[in-house]
Amino acid sequence: MSLCISDLLKQSSARHDHLCPRQVLGVRIGLAGLAALELESPVSKSTALIIIESDGCFADGIEVSTGAAIGHRTLRVNDFGKIAATFADVKTGRVIRISPELNVRERALIYAPDEPRHYFAQLQGYQVMADSELLRIQEVALNPTLEELISKPVVRVNCDYCGEEIINEREVNVNGAVLCRTCANDGYYLIKPAPAKLCAIIEHPSK
Repeated sequence: MSLCISDLLKQSSARHDHLCPRQVLGVRIGLAGLAALELESPVSKSTALIIIESDGCFADGIEVSTGAAIGHRTLRVNDFGKIAATFADVKTGRVIRISPELNVRERALIYAPDEPRHYFAQLQGYQVMADSELLRIQEVALNPTLEELISKPVVRVNCDYCGEEIINEREVNVNGAVLCRTCANDGYYLIKPAPAKLCAIIEHPSK
């Protein structure tokens, strides 16, 4: 297992100019998720969906260890600012969430007693700690459901307000109107200023 981790860490660090503890956690969590669900890398749309709760170096560790990719619709990023990943087995419907144990930083120091710098002690410790000491695995249920997240990529509709095309069944119905999430005030940006017609659609049901 150590050789596998070493190779994967080389792949992850090659995307940066360094190797950091979050990359190690990404690799370890990725491998643990595959093992727990008895899946193989690279995952595919027919085998798994992985949802990570932060981007950056952690994401690279997940990608190299699982083969998941946003472009293949096997990886999603829900940025909650947490080092955690949820693994959904598409065939069985089983879903698990894996995160570091709460005191993992302190535990890692035990594995590098001669390293006074906590960052580098964590870098070393995370690579050799047992999964049972490093990680917490929880059975969870997805919200929205796995079927809703996977969706039907061939479905296309247009937003009744802005007219932009919406794919993957990501539209919402608001007072009888089909809207994209931005026009429904559920997007990551706001239209400035909000047009009066859009406010009327959202605030008043169609008659």
